[in-house]
Amino acid sequence: MPVLDRGAALDWIARWDIQQLGYLPDREERFTALIDAVEDGTGIPGPLVLDLGCGPGSLAVRLLDRLPAATVVGIDADPLLLTLGQIAWPDRAGLRFAEQDLRAEGWSVALGLDRQADAAVSTTALHWLPPPALAAMYAELGTVLRPGGLLLNGDHFAEDEATAPVLARLGRALIVREEARRFPGGHPENWQDWWDAVAAEPALAGQLAARASRMIDNEHHGSPSGRLSTHVDALRAAGFAEIGTLWQRGENRLLCAVMGGRAARPPAPPELPAGTPAPQRPRRNAR
Repeated sequence: MPVLDRGAALDWIARWDIQQLGYLPDREERFTALIDAVEDGTGIPGPLVLDLGCGPGSLAVRLLDRLPAATVVGIDADPLLLTLGQIAWPDRAGLRFAEQDLRAEGWSVALGLDRQADAAVSTTALHWLPPPALAAMYAELGTVLRPGGLLLNGDHFAEDEATAPVLARLGRALIVREEARRFPGGHPENWQDWWDAVAAEPALAGQLAARASRMIDNEHHGSPSGRLSTHVDALRAAGFAEIGTLWQRGENRLLCAVMGGRAARPPAPPELPAGTPAPQRPRRNAR
């Protein structure tokens, strides 16, 4: 059986990123905002981060580019996407992949973590979970995330058509307009084109067969968790103390939640004598 080499895996992941960008015009900006929040919110150089629904590792690698001392555990149930990530980055310091189904009870225990996680991140993955599975996943996440730890979810969060029909329509319109500006000639490669091309790759035949047997009910589960209120309710039930959005472009929002307990905050600065000007925070270099 032919074996996929690292260069080919990187090519497939590059094509994956391009076709994802076709559906998510602000994908890279979303990644940047999310990684900014991990860096500032954890406040440590080497956080332990769980990447929920990591796919081939696109977000995980970008996070390690910024925070090379971090440890990122990429979690996914898709054997094909995980295989691409494992072949593309076999020796990447701080990165490991775990084939676990977030819908299955006990997925967090199977990770074998040696300490509580400082943050959990996700993009365009959790809306595929039916609401009951989403609530159970958040509840289990709460058992392995430290007090003050962060959940950062940059997913699709549409307005509820029943309660906000105008906002729902405008949100869709903004995405359509932005896609037209980014891709005036149409998407370079859509999702189905990518999978059709993968199906013709002999070295990935085994992973495709495994995917078909394990994930047949994950393609169209019929009840996408795309409403922000669904996530907020599940997070409150799981013990998250602060829940809100930090960044928004059209329907794309960065949902942030802080795990209950004593939040991790930097120590208070020493008191200055009366009349001393307060020090100015240095400006961050643009990335």
